[in-house]
Amino acid sequence: MASFVDRVVLHVSGGSGGHGCVSVHREKFKPLGGPDGGNGGNGGDVILRVDHQTTTLLDYHHAPHRHASNGGPGMGDWRGGKNGETLVLPVPDGTVVKTKDGTLLADLVGEGAEYVAAAGGLGGLGNAALSSQKRRAPGFALLGLEGDSRDVVLELKSIADIALVGFPSAGKSSLIAAMSAARPKIADYPFTTLVPNLGVVQAGDVRFTIADVPGLIEGASEGRGLGHNFLRHVERCAALVHVLDCGTLESDRDPLSDLAIIEGELEKYAVDMSYAGQDGEVVPLNHRPRLVALNKVDLPDGKDMAEFVRPELESRGYRVFEVSATSHEGLRQLGFAMAEIVQAAREAVAAAPPKVQPTVLRPRAVNEAGFKIRREEKNLEPLFRVLGEKPERWVKQTDFTNEEAIGYLADRLAKLGVETELFKQGAKPGDTVVIGGDDGVVFDWEPTMMAGAELLASPRGTDPRFADIGDRPTRSQKREEQLERREAKAAARAELEAERKAGIWTESVSARRAAQPLKESGLDADDDL
Repeated sequence: MASFVDRVVLHVSGGSGGHGCVSVHREKFKPLGGPDGGNGGNGGDVILRVDHQTTTLLDYHHAPHRHASNGGPGMGDWRGGKNGETLVLPVPDGTVVKTKDGTLLADLVGEGAEYVAAAGGLGGLGNAALSSQKRRAPGFALLGLEGDSRDVVLELKSIADIALVGFPSAGKSSLIAAMSAARPKIADYPFTTLVPNLGVVQAGDVRFTIADVPGLIEGASEGRGLGHNFLRHVERCAALVHVLDCGTLESDRDPLSDLAIIEGELEKYAVDMSYAGQDGEVVPLNHRPRLVALNKVDLPDGKDMAEFVRPELESRGYRVFEVSATSHEGLRQLGFAMAEIVQAAREAVAAAPPKVQPTVLRPRAVNEAGFKIRREEKNLEPLFRVLGEKPERWVKQTDFTNEEAIGYLADRLAKLGVETELFKQGAKPGDTVVIGGDDGVVFDWEPTMMAGAELLASPRGTDPRFADIGDRPTRSQKREEQLERREAKAAARAELEAERKAGIWTESVSARRAAQPLKESGLDADDDL
């Protein structure tokens, strides 16, 4: 069973909004009480919030599907539905929220930082809210909208100041245990560390955190070993400490070759955009301040190896410390060197001017219609697709079992200018109109000849404009009638052609026209005038 999880795919969905209520106020001696249907409640949101008591994403690994509660439906007597409860999901400090394709959504750092992962749906309006001076007694209400549903990727990036990197069994876990109160697993075989470890170090007046990640080996960027997958935990670190094993028993390894391999793997690692320096730019891992700790100098061979490679490392510009996790030799000097780097990084952040997000004003364009119509073709017939935030939301709010609700939708679309634009693009009555994307609602377009259903006297829940729609033939009926006419014309032509070939009629049209006046006068063409 997994005990440490630093990356999960979370399926979240906000609560659906409650439907509005259709109700008429009824009270003794008040026969015309008017509409009193209440609005539906809004659905609950799903919020990710940083909690210092949470240190892992294990809970979401076992239960990745999270759904907020739905809003309650509206009720009569102007009673609104209950709003859905917000679902707060605690996450560790340093959690990064992304989409499945890697787009950064939020970087949650600091207690209380939160991000709305899925918003709840809006509740539908009741008929009391839809009434007006013209529509005094609506017989319909709006439906509640479904909440947002999405998949987000949560990645945990530990909050640490210094990171220890190196080969497996280089002594990183021993160092963090010797310098802090952390007690990671330590053994005499490679890849003992399977999860990142954190420890708090006190050096003088400076307190900082060091992180130990699984060992890196050559080819880690290509999937070998474990460490490259855990390098995200060192992305927030101000500096790196190369822990080099000076007492290794492997003949093909030495501190200089180990350092070259580790530097190469750090070079291949692409730092995520969620970490940025004071200037707002991403700092690669191999460009950050680095120290070198020559470990295991308590061994005779280790001491000799450290003295041998130290001049070469110092000539390359590294600050080198000979340390031993067993005898604690050199740990004090290494701790103060780490504190010096951490203090400088903190002072640089404090001295940097605060970042102020500029206010961006995006006024609506004068000619912006709020929707667009795209002409398509399906089965060799025209299809008009209406796309826009308002039309698509209105369709989802419409109860298509209620004629008055459909008429209200038609009035809203006409007022928005959808019908006018359809006329401009050459739409004809009976053409297919789709509002929305691939899962949109399909209509056979019937232009609204007169708007304002509220002005028409009709029972609640009905619309007299739909009474004549049944008399208009459907598209399939029109197609059948056209085929029947074609077949009738073809049969008539064939009959005339058969009569002509049989000699039933051979007289030309001009002769018949010339003989027509004579017949009207009672004379034949052969009579002597």
